Amino acid sequence: MSRRVRVRFAPSPTGPLHPGGIRTALYNYLLAKQLGGDFILRVEDTDQNRFVPGAEEFIISALKWCGIEPNEGVGFGDGPHAPYRQSERKHLYREYADKLLASGNAYYAFDTEEDIEKMRTDLQAQGNPSPSYNSITRQYMKNSLSLPQDEVEKRLASGDPYVIRFKMPRNEEVKFYDEIREWVSFNTSQLADAVLLKSDGMPTYHLANVSDDYMMQITHVIRGEEWLSSAPLHVLLYRALGFEDVMPKFAHLPLLLKPDGNGKLSKRDGDRLGFPFYAINWKSPETGEINEGYREKGFFPEAFMNFLVLLGWNPGDNREVLSLDEMIQLFTLGKVHKAGARYDYEKAKWFNHHYLKAKGDDELANIIKDQIIAKGYEFNFDYAKEFCRLMKERATFINDLLEMGYYFFEDIKIFDIETIKKKYSKENRARFDSLIEVVSSVSDFTTTEIEKGIKEYASANAIKIGEIMPVLRLALAGTMQGPPVFDMMNLLGKDESVARLKKSFDYFDSL
Repeated sequence: MSRRVRVRFAPSPTGPLHPGGIRTALYNYLLAKQLGGDFILRVEDTDQNRFVPGAEEFIISALKWCGIEPNEGVGFGDGPHAPYRQSERKHLYREYADKLLASGNAYYAFDTEEDIEKMRTDLQAQGNPSPSYNSITRQYMKNSLSLPQDEVEKRLASGDPYVIRFKMPRNEEVKFYDEIREWVSFNTSQLADAVLLKSDGMPTYHLANVSDDYMMQITHVIRGEEWLSSAPLHVLLYRALGFEDVMPKFAHLPLLLKPDGNGKLSKRDGDRLGFPFYAINWKSPETGEINEGYREKGFFPEAFMNFLVLLGWNPGDNREVLSLDEMIQLFTLGKVHKAGARYDYEKAKWFNHHYLKAKGDDELANIIKDQIIAKGYEFNFDYAKEFCRLMKERATFINDLLEMGYYFFEDIKIFDIETIKKKYSKENRARFDSLIEVVSSVSDFTTTEIEKGIKEYASANAIKIGEIMPVLRLALAGTMQGPPVFDMMNLLGKDESVARLKKSFDYFDSL
């Protein structure tokens, strides 16, 4: 009988989610939706020393904004395997640690930090560059494998601090299949005897991760490449606990690389190159510093998801623009690349530009309504709708609309003086005064009629249209950038167009 597909996104609340984390959540979401399964959010907060206030709330808010909401887990409703914070599941893990102790696959270790540091120092002095607590060194340490049984029992009875470590087999090949990398093999001689249960009774990542995946009936573990080295331990834990027949399929995702492709992407790259690093704003609880998110930058969540999904995966053809439904339909782990993916922020902007252009003018008008009001402008829906139609071809972000087209709502603040001096001459002022009269005389003030009147004037007076249009544009917008001149006049209206042309030409004469 086939099992219901269940995947989990299991971040630690040690800070805000980076793009790699969001991509991991996205791939988990896509697989679950495609196969009719469950997508779970589990918060792995066993390392209380690294807990960052606000991080959990950030994770939940970021997933909601991205549109990839789990159907079970922290912040999204309890399912049959609640609770979903590992700190609230502490009482469950001891059972699995005891099972490993009873089967001889784990042992008590009473070593102090000083004992372990001395072991490392001594081995380094003997030429071992990276000593660890392993199948060889454990026989010289203070643990239930090296100490007499009565001493172990005495230490436990007297409450001596201890940790529980996994007993790593010596010189054994651990081979498992990865859905992206195919067969992967590790030799246990290179692996340490990992701590499973800490002295405070809290599980480490390894024990909690495997135990929870088993209890929550997880079928696929999709996570970053950085966890690949932990996979052999997890495979051995499944075997030692007797869970190998329900061990999930593993898929370790490729790294996100710096924009130049050299090295792993980090927040410093965003700071250095001026792009957001987090999905939404993050305010540091320590410094109060606010790091701008993609949402606040003006990205649409569907554009951000489209950008991220292609960092390490493609649908098998040349399609780039994909809706979330299309991603769900097309996604397979078999098409995820092994090699790292270069983080190209310019491509992210391209996606956002595409999605902005594709949005209806009504929707855009409603989106920028609050911005218009916040700037003190009067909001008129029909005016805003036409404004969006004219400006969206040139905008990358929603914020660009008003930043670039502010002159549709207030007087021109900045003129391109250098271009004005090249395009405008006082000697031609009479010509432009005549053009003002032409604009004033257009009775049916539409784009078509405005264009007709100005072109007829130019033709009748043997004036090249190219000598007129740049000056009109500069007079109406202050810049050579913007929508077609006749469309600008139509939206501004006759009175504002005439008044602005007069005022601008007077200013041009003064230069």
